[in-house]
Amino acid sequence: MLLSARHIEHHYRGRCVLAVDEIEFAPGTITALVGPNGSGKSTLLRILGFLETPTRGTLTLDGKQVRTRADRLAARRTVTLVEQQPFLFGGTVKSNLMFGLRTRGCRGREATTRVTEALQTIEIEELAERDARSLSDGEKQKAAVARALVVQPRVLLLDEPASAADRASKNRLYRVLDDVRQAGLAVCFASHHLEDAYRWSDRMVSLEGGRASPVTPENLFRVDIPPGTGAKPVRVGDLEIHVVTDTSGPATIALPPDDFIVSKSAFPSSARNQFPGRIKRISEDTRGRVTLTVDAGPEFIVRITPDSLAELGLSVGSAVVLSVKAVAVRVF
Repeated sequence: MLLSARHIEHHYRGRCVLAVDEIEFAPGTITALVGPNGSGKSTLLRILGFLETPTRGTLTLDGKQVRTRADRLAARRTVTLVEQQPFLFGGTVKSNLMFGLRTRGCRGREATTRVTEALQTIEIEELAERDARSLSDGEKQKAAVARALVVQPRVLLLDEPASAADRASKNRLYRVLDDVRQAGLAVCFASHHLEDAYRWSDRMVSLEGGRASPVTPENLFRVDIPPGTGAKPVRVGDLEIHVVTDTSGPATIALPPDDFIVSKSAFPSSARNQFPGRIKRISEDTRGRVTLTVDAGPEFIVRITPDSLAELGLSVGSAVVLSVKAVAVRVF
């Protein structure tokens, strides 16, 4: 295994913010870290990138434990992290890319060629002579990814790499990541967009409260979408779900847990999807949310507020109707 972390714990001010038993990265793979803000994604990436030392746990690179400060410095030549708000040095974008090469003893024609190739790969050749500090947030993210690729790491870690990008730029970036992993790079990116995680990764690691969740993100179903445009019915077991998409053929749909309306009986609504069901489980978290598991044929995970739970008088076994608009169903 190229990079692995075991029994990782990290504490801030006496509070455990991260507890991950094991995570491994092999060459030629893409891993997505998913989870809400504050779930520990950025902290885990900084530990994997050897920029923070965990309170407890073991990091292994190429089968050797990384223990000392000298080990960590050496590991950073193999593992590169691009943070969500990357720091760029003063000077041009080109000089930013040259910096990492100079520290590795790469100069002259080879350095120039590698910089040109990295700029072309990310499609930002026009930014080469721009002042790096004058770039937009999206341009800074692209320049930082190019700066990471130019040093040819074996593990590339990215924290929300496309958070400031439009859809076209985002897709171009993920296609680049897919290309470099096929060349043998191990890639791990953090994202709160499930669509990106499912579309571009080989596997997902879901974090919740600093811990790896054994459950994958909720309400995802493989379906076959009929041809045509606009609202279309798809089958999930015996249930018919309406989606709005121009896509056809095999796809994955996601019904966001927060987009459901829960009622005790059907009511007139513009929502095309209304499913009768029965509550199987109720749980509350520390952030003022209640999670319902509702059996409506398939099981759905639904989030409501404690006030809604009390107002509706819901308990385990209660019959409910779930409503969700067709346009809220994500297709990818």
